[in-house]
Amino acid sequence: MSLQHANDSTFEEMIKDGISLVDFWASWCGPCRMFGPIFESVSEKIPDVKFVKFEIDESNRRTPAKYGIRSIPSILAFRNGELIEARTGLMDEETLSDWIRELKGA
Repeated sequence: MSLQHANDSTFEEMIKDGISLVDFWASWCGPCRMFGPIFESVSEKIPDVKFVKFEIDESNRRTPAKYGIRSIPSILAFRNGELIEARTGLMDEETLSDWIRELKGA
């Protein structure tokens, strides 16, 4: 499944089915820009998980507030719309892939 982009109005619909990983990020965040290509690369290798990018900006504040996003990058994992785990900070490709395998096994 290809990488998707969400905002406050599309978020709930995008994560409602299956496992979804959401990268909360901002264009001004250095670690976010470093993590973006890693997130995209892993998304191409694991087609049965939704990978969603959510840019935190002036027009998209409701969703980050709902989930208590205080630091970015923050990656939230959802199963059928329910938050199951969250991690903050830069991850390498292997760490992200291992985490996804753990989520799929649970």
